[in-house]
Amino acid sequence: MSSTHPALADRALLPDLGRRTLVMGILNVTPDSFSDGGLFAPLEAAVAHAEAMAREGADIIDVGGESTRPGHVAVDAADEIERVVPIIAALSPRIGVPISIDTYKAATAAAALRAGAAIVNDVWGLQREPEIARIAAEFGAPVVAMHNRDTIDAGLDIVDDMKRFFAHSIAIARQAGIADRDIILDPGIGFGKSPAQNLEALRRLGELTVLGHPILVGTSRKSFIGRILDKPPSERVNGTIASNVAAIIAGAAIIRVHDVAPHVEAARVTDAILGKNP
Repeated sequence: MSSTHPALADRALLPDLGRRTLVMGILNVTPDSFSDGGLFAPLEAAVAHAEAMAREGADIIDVGGESTRPGHVAVDAADEIERVVPIIAALSPRIGVPISIDTYKAATAAAALRAGAAIVNDVWGLQREPEIARIAAEFGAPVVAMHNRDTIDAGLDIVDDMKRFFAHSIAIARQAGIADRDIILDPGIGFGKSPAQNLEALRRLGELTVLGHPILVGTSRKSFIGRILDKPPSERVNGTIASNVAAIIAGAAIIRVHDVAPHVEAARVTDAILGKNP
């Protein structure tokens, strides 16, 4: 299966990974996403938005069919597949950048990969449904393993908790046959963390880079930015850019954002300051 799938390993799929900061554009096709719920659920709107993000310089389009905001309503795999597969199938032959599927469900990942997705982005770090790792390995798809918690423990050393969590995620991936080069880690900003822990995770991001895997950071429009600026999600672009510049300086290889164009420019300037090759 992997011989015919477009994901041939992250360096082939994402040739600039590690050379410059990559930008992942968010395509939520849910009715209840915290920032843009319902805007891109119709097929035509979703395709148009994804094409626009690709033109603006997105390196990856991340398609999600279930909101993961606090208090979200869980969606079963059948409904999630019904939301994402037609959009991925329509996008795959039309855009020149890889598509990732934002899901923790093995069945959804399999359907999305068959439809043309090339990366699995799991907000539960391959741990909610470990079968998802085997499916990714069968397709030769890189995985993003995100740190998450069911509850917030404000007294926890959140970075130490991430290290323990990622050790388990990496073990699951390796056991399934996913190569180390195809494992990307995400600290899960905004997931199972207090506002202070979100800031601490960004401050200490460099401690995760020593694990030897690329780091993806997703801060886009999140509530910790809103708390600092006292602004709603639609007015958090500047704060998001600031957080992502800090993340890039600390070692992030990929940033996941709603607002692609300004982040492409911010990443390019930050990379130039850091001496990264264009």
